[in-house]
Amino acid sequence: MKYSSILLALLSGILLWLGWPTYGVPLLLLGAFVPLLFAERRIRKSDLKLKGWRILGLSYLSFFIWNIATTWWLYLATGFGMWFAVLVNSLLMALVFLCYHKFASKVSQGAAFTFLVCSWISFEYLHLHWDFSWPWLNLGNGFSEYTGWIQWYEYTGTFGGTLWIWSLNVVLFYGVSSLIKKGFTIKTILKKSVTPALMVFIPIGISQIIFLNYFEVDKNPGTEIVIVQPNIDPYEEKYSMGNEQIARLISNLTVPKLTQTTEFVIAPETVFADNIRISQVNYHPTLQGLRGSYASYPNLSYLGGISLVDVFKNPDQATRQTNLASDGVTYYNDYNSAMFFNQKGAIDLYHKSKLVVGIENFPYKNILKPILGDAMIDLGGTVATKTTQEDRSVFKSSNDIKVAPIICYESVYGEYVTDYIGNGAEFFAIITNDAWWGNTQGHQQHLSLAKLRAIESRRWIARSANTGISAIIDHYGNITQSLEYDKQGVIKGTIRKRNDVTFYVKHGDYIARIAIFMALFTFLFGHTRRRKKRS
Repeated sequence: MKYSSILLALLSGILLWLGWPTYGVPLLLLGAFVPLLFAERRIRKSDLKLKGWRILGLSYLSFFIWNIATTWWLYLATGFGMWFAVLVNSLLMALVFLCYHKFASKVSQGAAFTFLVCSWISFEYLHLHWDFSWPWLNLGNGFSEYTGWIQWYEYTGTFGGTLWIWSLNVVLFYGVSSLIKKGFTIKTILKKSVTPALMVFIPIGISQIIFLNYFEVDKNPGTEIVIVQPNIDPYEEKYSMGNEQIARLISNLTVPKLTQTTEFVIAPETVFADNIRISQVNYHPTLQGLRGSYASYPNLSYLGGISLVDVFKNPDQATRQTNLASDGVTYYNDYNSAMFFNQKGAIDLYHKSKLVVGIENFPYKNILKPILGDAMIDLGGTVATKTTQEDRSVFKSSNDIKVAPIICYESVYGEYVTDYIGNGAEFFAIITNDAWWGNTQGHQQHLSLAKLRAIESRRWIARSANTGISAIIDHYGNITQSLEYDKQGVIKGTIRKRNDVTFYVKHGDYIARIAIFMALFTFLFGHTRRRKKRS
């Protein structure tokens, strides 16, 4: 393997890293794969042996650099989890590229590129749905800090961004290949720059047109909310503070900011971390005390995180998400939930249903647990598989405003979030605890990804993060108010409810479904043509 191929692979990895949010310039993503594509073609057309292994190694190098440089902060929460995510995700990406290499040696370059783009999108779609789900580095997420470029995500979702990136990389590959053959003269460079330039600026221009069309003068005063940022250290304080102490803290932070027009108080994920029996929620003295502190505000609704547990001994009640206690006879379901109440009616609950791999769920538990034992990762609380629910609950305030409770990791999943709108959600409340990663890119990237959900759905977002960054995000994906990281306090602001339904909300990840079909069709077409030629 020539050193130049290694340098090309290194360059692709570095460009992917430098193009990634929240510090990166996503323009680099539009050409980041070109060096790796040249390295692949050089090896494919050479007389070298073990070409497949060389391509696997080179692409793994590129993707390892990208993964480790952008998600190293996972190490602060779990060293094993970080290395597993980085090593395995890099391998999966490299295997997609290896499949492209194998296919490209049998078909035309155009067919091979079609297969590569569709296979990559299919891989990203897999990452949204299987038990080892890790869509953090799906390419369309790369524009989350440049929302002015991607207002058209309301039609395509993030897969539109992935398709844009790969299309530009393919066009640039052809353009540079042509320049290498014909020479780098000013005339040829200008000629070959026209198509890539149009492919960059036309989508950005369309985005700006969409933005201007959404511009509206709304005389409605909006909905007044108070977002809580308690700033509790999850490693030192969270599981040592009792629920009563937490309730007093929330009350002390919020009550001075309330008025009779305040409609929502929103608190972060699992702020009540000391497990409460699910059967006792409506009678628990701590929760009733918090509810009582808002008794003077009859129109106020509270939404915040809570850890719940359901304990039983009847094995017939157990599901695949049920945990067995250490005594060997007691079963329990463990919940990471959102709790909602006002001065009318009982407490409502929603149970988090997109779980963090290895922390809140055991992937393929029935298969892997006999082999690995209890491999759940302890982040300071209970180490147990969480129990989920099928539907996306939507809570309704005293004034009939409908809010979607989105818990932490769920905010990374575009199509999943659209289900809340199908159930009537008029704005999103993202409740999260990003403190496990410290003051790193982890919490900044997580906040940035929330902007994509606002654009896809055209919904305002109220985001409550334990240690920050808490924020209000408008339906363009712009942050209108925020509270900096590692600061205790509240945000008092206004959000606007919206009822429109975007094309993406109606149709979801249709680009990915088309790509899966195209990948299979291209693969079968390529192999069928090859067999005909042989015969």
